[in-house]
Amino acid sequence: MAKFDVYDLEKKKVGELELADAIFAGEVNENLFYEVVKAKLASDRSGTHAVKNRSLVSGGGKKPWKQKHTGRARQGSTRASQWVGGGKAMGPKPRDYSYDVPKKVRKAALRSALSLRGQDGKLVIVQEWKPAAPKTSAAAKVLAKLGAAKALVVDAAANGSLARSVRNLDGSDFLAVEGLNVYDILKHDTLVLTADTAKKLEEVLS
Repeated sequence: MAKFDVYDLEKKKVGELELADAIFAGEVNENLFYEVVKAKLASDRSGTHAVKNRSLVSGGGKKPWKQKHTGRARQGSTRASQWVGGGKAMGPKPRDYSYDVPKKVRKAALRSALSLRGQDGKLVIVQEWKPAAPKTSAAAKVLAKLGAAKALVVDAAANGSLARSVRNLDGSDFLAVEGLNVYDILKHDTLVLTADTAKKLEEVLS
């Protein structure tokens, strides 16, 4: 078991927390990051790109001139792709870019990302952080004292005051523990967890 210091919001040590080595201090397999992050970014693509082909462009129902004896190339419609205002030939169509990564791979990648932050000294665990009301300036002061610039703060989804306090900070963000993912961990310089969140992650990823 690895031991991590637990701080209050003034970054005064208030205790220690024992967490599983395999999750917070294990071997970092960076090869897993690529596939998981690529799948996440692919799933975020809307895939709504589309253009009109000749069947979707209005007009062009009449043959512009007769087939023969005009000296011009034969044409069937003014909405063919070679005409100005015509349809686009072989243009993009709506599609779904998302694909699944095996659950074992996702879990292994998340364990590696947590271990990476732990080994880099960029994992900060606080006893609890439950602001009475949302206040961005107060959240900024806490993160400054914790030395957590561009931080990803993770806690229970029910902690709405904390979520609204952090989400407006430039470079920092809040995630519910259920939504924690490799991409957001790597995107932020520091990972801030509450003690309860750290134990929940240990339970889920074991």
